[in-house]
Parts: sequence; C-alpha cells; structure tokens
Amino acid sequence: MKAVEFTTELGEHSVVSIPSEIAAQLPKAGRARVIILTGDDPEDAEWRNGAYLQFARDDSPDDAVYDNYR
Repeated sequence: MKAVEFTTELGEHSVVSIPSEIAAQLPKAGRARVIILTGDDPEDAEWRNGAYLQFARDDSPDDAVYDNYR
C-alpha cells in the first residue's frame, strides 16, 4: 500500500479537497483507504518532544559496555 500525505483546511461543508499534485500521484482506479487526523493535541506534541529528547541524549554509562562490542 502506498501512502500520500497532505494538509488541508476544513470548512463548514463536509468536503475534503485533494490538491492536484497529490491527485496526480493517485491511481486512476481502485480502492483507497482514507484516514483523517484533525487538530494538534498538545499532549501528543509534548510526548513527541520528550521522546525526541530521550533519543537525542547520550547513552548512559551503563550502556558503555556496548561501545566496543563487535
């Protein structure tokens, strides 16, 4: 399954427009699964930021044993 991603503005009508450059990437026939994610949950942003900071930290001294492992 191939995924394409874009953002769009939602209005008072129940219509989601697909930008032409995205539509050009889609097959002319077949089925598609559509998932709509709305809003930016502050808790999600906080979690992502914390996960990134944890990932970017240096390894703990306890993990130094793996530095010379081959």
